[in-house]
Amino acid sequence: MRFTLSSTALNSRLQTLAKVINSKNSLAILESFLFQVHDGKITITASDSENRMTAELPLDESDTDGEFAIPNRTILDAVKELPEQPLTFEVNPETYEVAIEYQNGRYNFTAQNAEEYPQKAPIAEDAKTITISAKVLCDNIARTIFATDNNEIRPVMNGIYFDLLPDCLAFVASDGHKLVRCRYTAIKSEEHASFILPKKPAMLLRTVLDKSEDDVTIKFSSNSAEFYFPNGTLSSTLIEGVFPNYNAAIPTDNTNELVIDRKALLGAIRRVLPFASMSSQLIRFRLENGSLELTSEDLDFATSAKEDIVCSYSGTPLQIGFRGDFFSEILNSITTDDIKMLLGDPSRAGIILPTEQPENEDILMLIMPLLLSE
Repeated sequence: MRFTLSSTALNSRLQTLAKVINSKNSLAILESFLFQVHDGKITITASDSENRMTAELPLDESDTDGEFAIPNRTILDAVKELPEQPLTFEVNPETYEVAIEYQNGRYNFTAQNAEEYPQKAPIAEDAKTITISAKVLCDNIARTIFATDNNEIRPVMNGIYFDLLPDCLAFVASDGHKLVRCRYTAIKSEEHASFILPKKPAMLLRTVLDKSEDDVTIKFSSNSAEFYFPNGTLSSTLIEGVFPNYNAAIPTDNTNELVIDRKALLGAIRRVLPFASMSSQLIRFRLENGSLELTSEDLDFATSAKEDIVCSYSGTPLQIGFRGDFFSEILNSITTDDIKMLLGDPSRAGIILPTEQPENEDILMLIMPLLLSE
């Protein structure tokens, strides 16, 4: 079997697919990429048994169909330093000896039998299907993934919850301290459906879909999901379980409203946070008309910091505490110049909103307060 393709295109696809492969695998063959040549194209697959990603590339030349597997380090090391040029593969289908010819040299190594590579299980026949813009999907993954949990005791909190409702598709993530809910109203369903996507496939999607203007088709059942995008697919085992009622955690009567420059607030938090207690990361917010005062202190090391910021505030004077690192994560995931914050009392969660919502979207972020000692 002989075929030719671009070195740059191959290296680009392999670098993305390599993120699927674990350092330790249940099957030795999963340390390899599966190469399948068919009808003038090559499909390359990487898997960790729970996630499986494919990438398709056109071939410049191909004399026959076939398949084989190559250890990921072997092929990655072979092509990563090559400048753009044609690579010609020659594969012996009986001995699996592989030769790669390039402009000034040749690689020789042994591949593996592709029959050892596990087959993809078909998705359930009753799987539901939705189509969404790659940009919208990528943006909402970026906005929510930082709020996912890492606690093995609550596995349902360790991924992004896709909640398909009669009025929207909601993307939700929470670790119990912060919560993100992004509603996309251009997709809706009369029949409620949902799934929880683990962090690893979510990060893979964010990488492969970045800057794409195409659509993504999502098929999902009770335990698996498949994402179809131009020249590739991703299938993943889903997190099983019931996601908590996230709407019940969102206060509806926070009457104190703060509008402030996002970057100014983020900069101030970064400046006072190093002087906060390392264990609590507590920053105290003191709010009065037209003024926000941020303070932090660490009694053990006799350090403290204070900074005043001009803002627009309507409500009663209020003191409330938040974890500075969590607050920074939320501000970093919003892109508008200003943010609006709705507050109740010092024991009630604060709601953070962009002052301008993207088209067909409704973004809401929530952060739980820390108790203040007077």
